[in-house]
Amino acid sequence: MSLFVITLRRVGRRFVSSMPALVGVLVFTFLLMRVLPGDPAVYFASGSNAGQAEIEQVRKQMGLDKPIPEQLVLYLKDVATGKLGNSMTTGQPVLADIKQRLPASLELTFTALLIALFSAVPLGIWAALKAGSFLDHAVRMFCVIGVCVPTFVSGLVLIYVFYYLFGIAPDPTGRLDVFAATAPNITGFLLIDFLIVGDMGGWWAAATQLILPALTMALFVLAPIARITRASMLAALGSDFVRTARSIGLPAWRIVITYALRNALLPVLTILGIVFSTMLGANVLVEKVFSWPGVASYALDSLLASDYAPVQGFVLLMASIFVLVNLLIDILYSISDPRISIE
Repeated sequence: MSLFVITLRRVGRRFVSSMPALVGVLVFTFLLMRVLPGDPAVYFASGSNAGQAEIEQVRKQMGLDKPIPEQLVLYLKDVATGKLGNSMTTGQPVLADIKQRLPASLELTFTALLIALFSAVPLGIWAALKAGSFLDHAVRMFCVIGVCVPTFVSGLVLIYVFYYLFGIAPDPTGRLDVFAATAPNITGFLLIDFLIVGDMGGWWAAATQLILPALTMALFVLAPIARITRASMLAALGSDFVRTARSIGLPAWRIVITYALRNALLPVLTILGIVFSTMLGANVLVEKVFSWPGVASYALDSLLASDYAPVQGFVLLMASIFVLVNLLIDILYSISDPRISIE
């Protein structure tokens, strides 16, 4: 049986086994939203001055007049048919709102993850090769600072330094400067869309707006990636096969890249999956600080307004992405170490 078939079967089993977890997340989120304080019908019925008849009409419109078990069954039925309800805040279907805002969050998250990956992995390798040195201690201290400093603090510091003091960064007011050209609506990823239409001026404007929020998120996730890389590299460098490679006179770069790094990749892949899933939900503070129109800030605004449908749709989205990321990590495991699929 080929490696591809084995991997495909394993991914299929993982996907099927994740379905009960997704249903559990749906049910838990639905019940949690119902026990939160506040009445969304009062909020959307023009506040406390609304009459009882108007409040009841809004409650009926939102489906809150039915018993909770019936509401839950109707909600699960709608989700199964691809309906996530309507947002009372925006007046649009939740699916349309998420489709509009998700590319902004994904573009920010992917960019931040790439910055963190290309910074943290070399730092972790370097620290492992210089274990116990001043450089090793400096990298570990940097990782501790990165974990301890909240994202909104680092974001405000970056804005103060690069926008207010030096004036080299654009104003933190979203994905494009107010004076920039209108962005093309093709994929929703501005960097890709501007490249498709050949507008390099617009691409540069979008890239400069993206640098500070992406760097803020990268500083937050750089620490765990660097620490895992360092620990994995130390374990690999102390293994028997590395000592054997050194004893037969192989070049140092080949020992580090081919033997040590490849065997240290599995824990790094694991932390990458966890970090990516965490970033999508945790970048709400970054989106708020930089006025980034992402899906996390959309969910937070809906939660503050007791708008049930967007929050439930956001949690379902995060759970689905978490499952898909874990499936992707399974495939990368198989590529990095085929023995895992055989087992």
